[in-house]
Amino acid sequence: MNCCVTDLRDKEVINLKDGCRLGCVCDAEIDTCTGRVIALIIFGKNKLFGLMGHGQDIRICWEEIEVIGDDTILVSFDCPAECKPSNKKKNPLESLFRQG
Repeated sequence: MNCCVTDLRDKEVINLKDGCRLGCVCDAEIDTCTGRVIALIIFGKNKLFGLMGHGQDIRICWEEIEVIGDDTILVSFDCPAECKPSNKKKNPLESLFRQG
């Protein structure tokens, strides 16, 4: 399968280590001397619906890419703290109605 850099922009990136959806590719870092792709860049998460900009971009090295499919790119990447899902706070009323 051949793929253009513009085709990568439509692909969703999924982390195999924790199942986290990292986002879509926004840019590629290329070594102009060798012509090789060094890394894929993904925009950081939007802050306040994008009105306050976005978080730090995620840089995924070429060696961390496992599979480039038709719709998704699977990577094995140590996700930064801001991309991991937050722990859901417990409902305070839950302890009142505890079973058994």
